[in-house]
Amino acid sequence: MANTEASLKEAMTSIEGTLGVALVDYTSGMALGTLGGGKDFNLDVAAAGNTDVVRAKLRTMEHLGIKDEIEDILITLGGQYHLIRLLKARGTNGLFLYLVLDSERANLAMARHQLRRIEAELEV
Repeated sequence: MANTEASLKEAMTSIEGTLGVALVDYTSGMALGTLGGGKDFNLDVAAAGNTDVVRAKLRTMEHLGIKDEIEDILITLGGQYHLIRLLKARGTNGLFLYLVLDSERANLAMARHQLRRIEAELEV
């Protein structure tokens, strides 16, 4: 089992093209940990904004009567992929991993696979 800091470091180093990663509580909008980003990309602001995305999707699913769970949400930009992976392990309710990838260097399928592995090893 890995703690938050170790899991974020693992994402930064093992997932090709990673620009930033965060562990986020979507009930509060707070990032519990961030790594990467920079002056041109504030992960705390992005984390807070993406809580609205998660909440909106969960609300929509409820209104539609969809009785399923979100595995991940993908947002594609011109040069980046933004991947939101909701955590399902016991004790992680209300949390998601947020991964920002350079679309020129990243392999999206491998990134999803690696993020799933990191989630399985994460202990919050």
